[in-house]
Amino acid sequence: MTVTTDLQSIRAIPKPRARWEGPSFILCAAVVTGLLSLLPLAFVLYVALTSGWQAIADLVLRPKVGTLLLNTSALLAIVLPVSAVLALAFAWLIERTDIPFARFWSWIMVAPLAVPAFVHSYAWSAFAPRFHGLGAAVLVSILAYLPFIYLPIAAQLRRLDPALEETAQSMGKSPPIVFLRVVLPQLRLAIMGGALLIGLHLLAEYGLFVLTRFDTFATVIVDQFQSVGNGPSTNLLGGVLVLLCLILFGLETRLRGRERYARVGAGAARSRRRSTLGRWTWPALTLCGSFALLSLAVPAWTLLRWLASGGAEIWRFDFILPALGQTALLTLSGAALTTMAALPIAWLTVRAPSRLQKLLEAAHSYVGALPGIIIALALVTVTVNVYLPLYQTVAILLFAYVLMFLPRALVGLRTSIAQAPVELERAATSLGRPLSAIWHTTIRLAAPGALASAALVGLGITTELTATLMLAPNGTRTLAMRFWAHTSELDLAMAAPYALLMVLLSVPLVVLLHGGADRMGQA
Repeated sequence: MTVTTDLQSIRAIPKPRARWEGPSFILCAAVVTGLLSLLPLAFVLYVALTSGWQAIADLVLRPKVGTLLLNTSALLAIVLPVSAVLALAFAWLIERTDIPFARFWSWIMVAPLAVPAFVHSYAWSAFAPRFHGLGAAVLVSILAYLPFIYLPIAAQLRRLDPALEETAQSMGKSPPIVFLRVVLPQLRLAIMGGALLIGLHLLAEYGLFVLTRFDTFATVIVDQFQSVGNGPSTNLLGGVLVLLCLILFGLETRLRGRERYARVGAGAARSRRRSTLGRWTWPALTLCGSFALLSLAVPAWTLLRWLASGGAEIWRFDFILPALGQTALLTLSGAALTTMAALPIAWLTVRAPSRLQKLLEAAHSYVGALPGIIIALALVTVTVNVYLPLYQTVAILLFAYVLMFLPRALVGLRTSIAQAPVELERAATSLGRPLSAIWHTTIRLAAPGALASAALVGLGITTELTATLMLAPNGTRTLAMRFWAHTSELDLAMAAPYALLMVLLSVPLVVLLHGGADRMGQA
């Protein structure tokens, strides 16, 4: 391997604009999925046009909407950078230093994903009843969603070639300069993708913010629907959320840049040396331990208290077992379908960036910012007016899951495909049968990321509530639906078994997600 002495060569190489060279099937599949993803937006626009401009002005240009905009902006402005900095610090400590029990801490950083966000919020509401408002919303959001950005950063850190950093150090560059000019640019895709995913969750989250008594667009939309039904105000507020999502997506795309991060070969064939913490060992352990206590100990303590107070009578297996089976079946089916639907646009994003690709990616991503109730309303309207037999069927419910969780699948797939060298794909494609070439090169190399993306989608489906309530066939009662029904009646003891089972059902998905991130980092 030839090592250049020019520090500029260590930086990521800008990727030239690509013309379309891939199979037309991939482009067609991405276009079809993108058009289907536009259904909720078409619904919102239809309501806006039929309402008239005066009605739009009366409903949207109100002081309440301004307050919601400030609340949402403040939430994003605090949670995203704090989560990125903390995730980067945790990943660096665990992957690059001699911190004791590094493997244990790597699991701790991912474990909060097994606890649904609204269970985090319920736990903190019980633990500190007076803790509410922006501060509570920020804390619980960071505790619940930080793993979304930690995982890709940690995986990318494991993959980086140590020779790049050693070359910079041999040129007399200090460790901070090496980190800022060599390491951090190669983490940009992971940081931006994770931050986008957290931002979309913050825009669409309902249960977490209801319990922390912090008003956002999502909470007001759901509250208005429950009080006045499917009115214009509900849908026009959904349109504001769409605009916020597009702004967030545009910022992420601009900051992400056009660099390529793949390498051919395994890099330096030796173990990476870990930095010695020395006197900073205890502060590092304190930081990791504090996160574990806040994100895991508080929910565990609250859940155990609910279970102990309820006794044996809360275990109604005639209700629990059907809810568990239905949740597991919907989770597996929805995760597989969503991951397959996201594959074409993920490939286009990495291999053939263009204006059309950016539009398609935006169409795939914006739905992640819509509350489930907006997507459900759109699908209810379409099925009732176009093809009634689809209304309240498993097919339309799974379709809603695909729309809602496409951004989750897309972020992980995009990162894993970006790490698969394009040279191998082009060499295989030159032999003919491009689809087979892509399958046997890029897709196989990206398989760990695909499994991790499916697990990430499954975690979301396991705890999804609002869309499931509106679209599920009669008789469907998932764990999340049962949990919410009991907590709405303040029967926390009866809700405890469903919360526990959601956690237990999520544990294998978290293990798969963590394992997929490990394999991506070692690829």
